[in-house]
Parts: sequence; structure tokens; C-alpha cells
Amino acid sequence: MKVIITGATGMVGKGVLLECLDSSAITEVLSISRSSLELNHPKLKELIHKDFSSFDSVGEKLKGYDAAYLCMGVSSAGKSEEEFKKYTYDYTMSLANILAGEKEKMVVTYVSGRGTDSSEKGSTMWARVKGKVENDILSIGFTGAYMYRPNAIIPLRGIKSKTKMYQFMYDYFLWAIKIMKRLNPESIVNTTQIGHSMIHLTQKGYGKKVLESKDILETA
Repeated sequence: MKVIITGATGMVGKGVLLECLDSSAITEVLSISRSSLELNHPKLKELIHKDFSSFDSVGEKLKGYDAAYLCMGVSSAGKSEEEFKKYTYDYTMSLANILAGEKEKMVVTYVSGRGTDSSEKGSTMWARVKGKVENDILSIGFTGAYMYRPNAIIPLRGIKSKTKMYQFMYDYFLWAIKIMKRLNPESIVNTTQIGHSMIHLTQKGYGKKVLESKDILETA
């Protein structure tokens, strides 16, 4: 399989990338980002693209892929709804709409988060915006489209979060997350499991379109 990944410079995306590079089922990985990953691997191709508001100029380079794992995201902290929507909705849908030309054979996964608001009408800004992303991706008609709503995520393989607040939590309070994992094993996932789950869904599909942590563990 040939897959596209966005957000591979971030925590979740890098976790998915590493599992794809290790997987015998994946023959090629195309990472789309604004800067180089500075990683050499025979399966890895990089598309450095500065303007995520439009992918028209690189559309031809995105053909022939079996899946797209959309892991790009930013924190809503300190951002207005308009700004958060630009990074979260506009950029993601700009790519998804280009990939729609391959929808008959493509599987798409999108990482939103627990608490995402499918009604798009709730009081929490980030949840409304991500709910709209989910709804609009699902409406395109890809062969498979799956929305990932993990609770807490444990980074493995030396991966760090680019969000300073999150990395602070991992540096000083990862022990608490691990305790939560022991008390409720189905509530916490790690970056490796997310990657394995996405590869599995591309090959086998799944009965649900929205995956919570329990579903991610089941498909990993």
C-alpha cells in the first residue's frame, strides 16, 4: 500500500509515520509538511508544501495512493475561532477535497479527539470546528473514512509533542497517565497503537466511522 501522512512533524503524525515505515504492508509513505522531517528511509518521500490553504498545484503528486492519514493539528489555546478554523478546518479540507478525486479507492483517517462535537452547535469552540471537519470528510464519499477520537495518548519511541503545554504534562505527569491506563486500560492509547490501527483499517475496514480509544485498541 502507498499512504499519505500529514502532521508527521507532530506527536501523533510521527508515531503513525514510524509504524508505516516499519510495516511490511506499506510500500511507500508520502509526508506532506512545511519543513523537512530530516529522516532518511527508502520508503519515505517528502512533499514540502508551504501553503496548506491550496493543494491545487501539487494535485498530480497526490494520485495513486491507497490511504491518507490526516494527523495535522494545532492547539486551540490562545486562538480565536477564526484562526483555529483556518488551521484545523480550512487546511484539512483543502487537502481532503483534492484527495476526493481518488475517493473510489482511498481510505482517509482524521485525528480529532475525545469530545469532538458532531452537532457543530455545542459551546466548546474546538469541538465544534473539529466536528465540522469530521462531518465534511465523511460526506465526501471516500471508500473508507474514519474519525479518531482518542482520549489521552502516550508517546512512544522517543516522540515529543510540539505543544509545550502537552510536553510539560508528559515530562512531569506521564506517571499519572500510566496509572489511569492501569485503572482503565481502554481509556488510554499510545502512538504505536494509533499507527497500527490506521494500517489495519486501510486493509480491513471497520464497522464504525468514529473510533474512540476502545476501538483504536481493538483495531491495533
